[in-house]
Amino acid sequence: MQERLQKLLASAGVASRRKSEELILAGRVAINGKVVTELGTKADLSTDTITVGGKPINAAQPPIYLMLNKPKGYVTTTSDPEGRPTVLQLLGKLSARVYPVGRLDYASEGLLLLTNDGALAQQLTKAASHVPKTYLVKISGHPDETALQKLRSGVHITLDDNRRVKTSPAKIRLHQDAPNPWYEVTLIEGRNRQIRRMFQSVGFLVEKIKRIQLGPLKLDVPVGQFRSLTIREVAQLKHSSPKK
Repeated sequence: MQERLQKLLASAGVASRRKSEELILAGRVAINGKVVTELGTKADLSTDTITVGGKPINAAQPPIYLMLNKPKGYVTTTSDPEGRPTVLQLLGKLSARVYPVGRLDYASEGLLLLTNDGALAQQLTKAASHVPKTYLVKISGHPDETALQKLRSGVHITLDDNRRVKTSPAKIRLHQDAPNPWYEVTLIEGRNRQIRRMFQSVGFLVEKIKRIQLGPLKLDVPVGQFRSLTIREVAQLKHSSPKK
């Protein structure tokens, strides 16, 4: 059966759907010896020879779904130009390649989903997914109720490309009172370094971030360890956001 090329690449464990699109646009993918750069191109792995960088890809791999408790000091990419350790190094040998869904900062820790299911990864990471993500956040100092209400309502932050955007409403409650307290923060979006930038916008620095929940998934493995998701958890994830 013919399917879109980027979907075939993702299903075969070559890369995520998004990264597969980048490979196609870069002219690194060929069908039966002919380079293809159109994202709408379809192919059939049972009859067509598809190569990436000159190397043929295999048929779709069995789906793998992993929950990892990411330690700080690891990057959530498949490789790093600075030579820092990646989360994939924590997994050892698997039957197929997997890729992180979304990201956690180098200095952040907690729940990270990894999979070779490109369709699910795209579903969970697209802007309209609104899948809630809950974090424990340690703050330097004590924000007053006015500052917390601003964060709950949405604040303006500056992104890496210097665009100013307003964050979506967030749930914030005190988790542990202390000179430097912990707050539980739930977001329905995941911009780069968003939590740090949100608190900075009201005058406070974030000391630590730990993600404890992603949609229906609750972190339940030790730091640096991982486990496979159950069939029920996978089904819950697939129904946790719209499939538009």
